[in-house]
Amino acid sequence: MRIVIAGGHGKIALLLAEQLTGRGHSAIALIRNSAHAPEVYATGAEAVVLDLERAVVTDLAATVQGADAVVFAAGAGPGSGAARKYTVDRDGSVLLAEAAERVGTRRFLQISAMGTGLPPAPGTDEVWAAYIDAKTQAEDDLRSRDLDWTVLRPGRLTDAPGTGTVTLAPPRLERGEIPRADVAAVIVALLDAGHTAGRTLELVSGTTPVERAVAALAD
Repeated sequence: MRIVIAGGHGKIALLLAEQLTGRGHSAIALIRNSAHAPEVYATGAEAVVLDLERAVVTDLAATVQGADAVVFAAGAGPGSGAARKYTVDRDGSVLLAEAAERVGTRRFLQISAMGTGLPPAPGTDEVWAAYIDAKTQAEDDLRSRDLDWTVLRPGRLTDAPGTGTVTLAPPRLERGEIPRADVAAVIVALLDAGHTAGRTLELVSGTTPVERAVAALAD
């Protein structure tokens, strides 16, 4: 498969690219800063410099053309203000989905977050509230499109080594942690799992092997 990854220099994206290329797939990582290209190439993926906050849909469509799937793994990241939660986490996803529709790339995996779709608790930090709202709007936009989409909401991300075992189910799971490496492994398994199209899934660490957890969703 040929997979385009938006947010290609992010931690999950780099792990995902490495896992994909290790299985013989072709990964194209969209990055904003050309200085990040060596880290992308080290995973075996191809780097394409394209800033989602400045790109137009025709530019993005040209890159997505011919891809079997796209993964939205972009995010404004720690330290960014509320405004960039909308321009990256929401608008970037909308732009990628529109590009995928234009060129007929139907499989779309969106990395969201647990807590999305719920109103922020009273007293929630302004930036976190904007992040959840932006993710919610991005999910809503994706559900309105004629794509084979899957939304994945991981729990609190850690840099611990992957365990290969998870809990993966429709909302709402009890909140928990999940290593980024396990998130990447689940995305790899979901890409070719047609029975998960049109599903919103939550993910935390657990005791079920990744492939079995994905297969069980067909039951």
